[in-house]
Amino acid sequence: MSRDIFLERVRQAAQVGLAHRVHLHPLPPDVGYVGCDGDLCQRFAAEVDAVGGMAHLVADLAGARAVLEKLLEEVDPATGGTYSALCWQHELLSRLGLPELLDVRGIERLDYVSLAAMSPERRRESMLRCQIGITSCDCAIAETGSLLMCSRSGRERVASLLPPTHVAVVERAQIVPDLIDAVERLSGGASELPSNVVLITGPSKTGDIELQLTTGVHGPGKWHVVVVQS
Repeated sequence: MSRDIFLERVRQAAQVGLAHRVHLHPLPPDVGYVGCDGDLCQRFAAEVDAVGGMAHLVADLAGARAVLEKLLEEVDPATGGTYSALCWQHELLSRLGLPELLDVRGIERLDYVSLAAMSPERRRESMLRCQIGITSCDCAIAETGSLLMCSRSGRERVASLLPPTHVAVVERAQIVPDLIDAVERLSGGASELPSNVVLITGPSKTGDIELQLTTGVHGPGKWHVVVVQS
């Protein structure tokens, strides 16, 4: 490859990468906390869109259910027919009526209880064929459009990593202004944080192959966040 062709590819990749910007804000020396202004739900949703995700602002759980129904209809498994969803066990998803929503559509719901009853081989096969992962989060960060998630039984990290589509349902009470607030909420005043904490900001992206930005290589290529404003 010639030098000119290589540099042109670098310029193209850099231009594409601008669509998924990293936010840089000057921090005055006398300020130790930045946070964010305005409505947290609106700001969080705007940042989710800015990093390549798709935010869906809804007024209440009924609106969230309607959006989730639409997203479930859009899933197009390669094999056709019915498919399965890898789901968290979370009280927000229970209030949303997720189990009933999947059952009425004939979508197999895989969660901690059902997976634990399977053999390791069947469990692996079942998770690999899931078309969608449905989770909530431990908290959401408005400033960066990030989801903070702690892996534990019933809230496995694989649900947000393995399926090609990840849908997270978040309500206002879970959204904090800044990463500092997220750490404070996560610690709950304790001296130690959980051992496994993941920050998700946008769909899976990589630029390590000839500096070409590609989505969906190491994780979901589609990332939807349903933001419940009530």
